[in-house]
This record gives sequence, C-alpha cells and structure tokens, in this order.
Amino acid sequence: MGTAGRKGVFVSDRSETPFDSIEGSHEYVALLAEALQEAKRDVEAEIAAAENEGAQRRKEALLLVSYNLAKLNLHITTSRRILNDLRMLRRLLLAERGLAFEEETGAAAQ
Repeated sequence: MGTAGRKGVFVSDRSETPFDSIEGSHEYVALLAEALQEAKRDVEAEIAAAENEGAQRRKEALLLVSYNLAKLNLHITTSRRILNDLRMLRRLLLAERGLAFEEETGAAAQ
C-alpha cells in the first residue's frame, strides 16, 4: 500500500526510481559502469581506425573522449564504493538497533 507523507501527500511504499534505495542506486551505478566499459572499447576501436586512416584530428578528438570516459569511470568507481559503504553502515546500524531493542525488551520482561 502506501503511507501519508509530508503535507498529507500519499507516498508509495514501492520504489519508483533507481535512486529510492541504496541498493537500487548501487545497481544503477553498476549498469552505468558496464556501459562506460562498452563505450571505452568502442572508442578504442574508433581510435585505431582513425589512426589507420591517417585522420589525425579525429584521432585527437577520440583520445579526448577516451580521457573523459576514464575520468567518468573513476567517479563511478568512487560512487560504487561510497554506496557500498553506506549499505554496510546501514546494516550495522540496523543490527545495533535490533540488539538495543532486544536488550530493552529483555530488561522490561524481567
């Protein structure tokens, strides 16, 4: 179903975008990393073709594209690590909250 959010707006319990959860974001970033690797392979093939054709200006432009793809890949890798850290921290916090709840209910029962 759903719950009432801020200002009485109905909010769905289901994720509607890849960014509604850490896991969804992590999956999306992983797919983006795969797409970047594919694009990098394509650009490298284009660079080789431009070199064989003697198209120096085209080759330089493609080298710039390759450089920017490499920079983007570094950012994506960093994002994946951060999302991984957030996922692990959330699990740790939820586990601690569960332990604290068990201790409170155990103390209350005594």
